[in-house]
Amino acid sequence: MESLIELSQYILQNLINAAQRGSFYAVISIGYSMVYGVLMLFNFAHGDIFMVGTYIGFGIATLFLAIFAGFLPGPLIFISTVVVTMFLASLIGVFVEVAGYRPLRNAPRASAAITGLMIGIIFETGILILLGAKRLSFPPLMESVTYHVGGIYVTNIKILIIIISLLLMLALHAFIQKTKWGMAMRAMSYDFLAVPLMGVSINIIAPLTFAVGAGLASVAGILYGQAYPILDPYMGVIIGWKAFVAAILGGRGSIKGAALAGYLLGFIEIFVATIFPSTLRDLIAYSIILVILTFRPRGFFGMEHSTKLRL
Repeated sequence: MESLIELSQYILQNLINAAQRGSFYAVISIGYSMVYGVLMLFNFAHGDIFMVGTYIGFGIATLFLAIFAGFLPGPLIFISTVVVTMFLASLIGVFVEVAGYRPLRNAPRASAAITGLMIGIIFETGILILLGAKRLSFPPLMESVTYHVGGIYVTNIKILIIIISLLLMLALHAFIQKTKWGMAMRAMSYDFLAVPLMGVSINIIAPLTFAVGAGLASVAGILYGQAYPILDPYMGVIIGWKAFVAAILGGRGSIKGAALAGYLLGFIEIFVATIFPSTLRDLIAYSIILVILTFRPRGFFGMEHSTKLRL
C-alpha cells in the first residue's frame, strides 16, 4: 500500500513537471503552426524570435525592477513586463515578415526556409555583438514559494506558468474563432490564393500572424526565464526545433493540435528521463513521434488544403 502511494506521488510529481515543460513547447509551436497554416511556410527563425523575446523581457524586467521595486507589487511588475514585451516582440514579428518573407512570397518555399535560418543567425549574432557571449540571469519577478501537498512539491512559479500558458491558448482560440481577423486567418489557411480575391489583404493577415506568434513566443520566453533563469544567445535553437516538431505532429495549421503535441512532447521527455539515461531522452522521444507520424502522416488534426505547397 505504501509503495502504491509513493508511486502515485512520483507519477503526479512528474506530471506537473511535464505540464510545465510542455507549456513552453505548446505556446511556441502555436506560432510555427499559425504561420504555416496561413502562408504555407515554416518560419525557422521562430525559435530565435523566442530567444530575442526572452532577452527583451530580461531588459524590460530589469528596468522595471530598478524603477518600481518597492513601489509596485511583484505581480503588477510581472504583468507590465509581459504586456510591454509582447508589444515589442510583436513589432519584431511584423518586421521579420515585411523585411524577410514578403519579398519572397512568390519564391519557392525553399528560399523562404533558408531566409528564416539566416534571420535566426542574424538575431543570434546581434545578441552576441550587443551583449556578448556571457550568459545572463533573468531576474525573478515574483518570490518563489514551494507548496508541499500530499508528498508532491510544486512552486507558485510552476503553477503560474501552466495557468498562463493555458489562458494564452484559450485567448488565441477565441481570437481565431470569434473575430473577423481570426476568420480571415482561417480562410487564408484554407486557400491563401483565392481568399485575397475576396478582398482580404494578405499584407495585413501575414504580418498579423507573425505578430501574434512572436508575442506568444515572448511570453513563453518570460515564463521560461522564471523557470530556467539562464539566458543564452543560442537558447532558442533547440527549443525552436522541438516546437517545430510539435507543430508538425499537431497537424497543419491546427492550434489545438500544436498545443496538444507540445504537451505530449513535454510529457514524453520528462517520463523518458525518469526511466532511461538523460542522454537517450531525445532519441526515444523523437522515435515515438516518428512512429506516430508513420500512422498519422498529417499529424493529430492535419487537414486537406486546396493549394499545393510550392517547393
